[in-house]
Amino acid sequence: MATPPPGTNLEGAPPAAPPPPGTDMTGICFRDQLWLNTYPLDRNMIFDYFTLSLFYDRTCNNEQLRMRSIHPLDISQLSKMTGIEYMLSEVMEPHLFVIRKQKRDGPEKVTPMLTYYVLDGSIYQAPQLCNVFSARIGRALHYIQKAFTTAASKLEKIGYVDAENDGGTPLHSKAGKETIDLKEVKRVDQILASLQRKLPPAPPPPPFPEGYAPPQTEEAEKDPETQQTAEPQPPAIDPIIDQGPAKRMKI
Repeated sequence: MATPPPGTNLEGAPPAAPPPPGTDMTGICFRDQLWLNTYPLDRNMIFDYFTLSLFYDRTCNNEQLRMRSIHPLDISQLSKMTGIEYMLSEVMEPHLFVIRKQKRDGPEKVTPMLTYYVLDGSIYQAPQLCNVFSARIGRALHYIQKAFTTAASKLEKIGYVDAENDGGTPLHSKAGKETIDLKEVKRVDQILASLQRKLPPAPPPPPFPEGYAPPQTEEAEKDPETQQTAEPQPPAIDPIIDQGPAKRMKI
């Protein structure tokens, strides 16, 4: 019986390839404790540590400089090249390092693509700013709409009780109880309902930068007609609050 080649499972199919650098990888983090115990984490060694992670694209210009025994972050060499490159943008040794992935089209023309940060030895991909704004705005609109719905339901109950009292049901009111004007209640109810109808949905996020693949969501796969008739769903997951470093899968 022939032995299957290494890297294949029992069914003979090759294992799933890791996601290519540039796609959404905000749900994972990378940490190599053995490397951290062996080498210091400073501005001279941080890029060598970053190349060990799944976030590193080996087709970048920095890799070409490494193969030529040139420092991969040498700006004098990178400015002469075009294509994908990584730059060390901010440093707070030894705790925080911010690495920016960008596309260079000329010596002074670069387009930012993604941002990564190394926090106390763990590497993360920073969420897109449009995703953060979209999640925050969607969450705010969700709770505003929920507040209007709750206020409208409270007013409906008040109007229903007042209508029963007007129909002849005996009411033993307490001394000093304020009377409720049914017309005023209906007017406020109409104002709240009008504001709820005018409340716009969350604005669409701006287009993603080149080389970035947005994550697939379950809502995008649903039928648009079903989304219109369904009840308001909870707000989207916040990429900072709900997907923080402590909740990411470690690799």
